[in-house]
Amino acid sequence: MQNVLKQKVTVQPGGIVHIESPELVPGSIADVIIIPETPDAPIATLAGLIGAAAGGFTTPQEADAFIRQERNTWPA
Repeated sequence: MQNVLKQKVTVQPGGIVHIESPELVPGSIADVIIIPETPDAPIATLAGLIGAAAGGFTTPQEADAFIRQERNTWPA
């Protein structure tokens, strides 16, 4: 069975990662896998989506202005 060592580390400036452990044998060869944590995407709320789609309006005033503009393009 393979021995596995897992540590949380902070990436230093220049992308440097420092790992220390008494379990590591000097002169031995080890594979290092780095899996950076990614920040969780904020959860979109329904209220935050209102008006976000193409053709959507965030306020009634925006909708009224658009309708007035469209009516002004109609032939008399």
